[in-house]
This record gives sequence, C-alpha cells and structure tokens, in this order.
Amino acid sequence: MATKMLSKEDESAEHVTWADQQLINSFSRYNARLADREDQLEALSQTKEALDDVLTELELADEDELVPYKVGDAFVELKLEEAQERLEKEKEIVDDQVEKLEEEVVEIKAEMDRLKVQLYSKFGRAINLEK
Repeated sequence: MATKMLSKEDESAEHVTWADQQLINSFSRYNARLADREDQLEALSQTKEALDDVLTELELADEDELVPYKVGDAFVELKLEEAQERLEKEKEIVDDQVEKLEEEVVEIKAEMDRLKVQLYSKFGRAINLEK
C-alpha cells in the first residue's frame, strides 16, 4: 500500500474529537443495520417468490385434490381452497414485513446521509463513508 502526503486541508481534519468519534460510531451502526435489513429484504423476497410459485402451481391442481401443507415440521393435507387461502395470508404477512423493512431502510439511509454531510464537512477526503 503506497503512502501519500496529506494536503493541508486533510491535515487539519486529523484531530478527532469525542463528538466526532460518536458520529462515526453512529454511522457505523447505521451501516451495519442497513446491511442487516437488506439481507432480510432479500430473504423475504425469496420467500415471496416461493409463495407465488406455489400459488401458481396450485392453480393447476384439481378442486377435489388434497394438497400437502407444511405446518411447523409436519405436513397436513388440506383442501385446495383452504391451502390457497392460507398461502395468500402468508403472502400478505410477507408483503407487510417487506413494506416495514423498506420504510426502515429509507429512514436509515436518510440518517446516514445526514451523518455523511456532517462528517465530510469536517474531515473532507480524510474519511471514507462509502461501502
């Protein structure tokens, strides 16, 4: 890794106060929370896609057919209509969770942007707040 001389403006930003460190720590916590929420969103989108696939498959089944439905660790046989209703309810729950997580991601990003403005104004190029 090559070393380089700091410019005068970068040198003046070297002094990190306790308050500055608290802002940096806060940004780091928000960044970790954002990564966690994005992972949760990815998992929920896969769950939603799986539910959509199952609902599509069930549309092709016969009305009189019993379908296996997973409850906990066991499978029970349900009438087609009841299984579809339960899957629709599960899909609604997942949609609600996705919506809440997306709202939280927006809030986290807004707070991170606010902190970026404060930290970049003090430290300039001496600090890197990008992923």
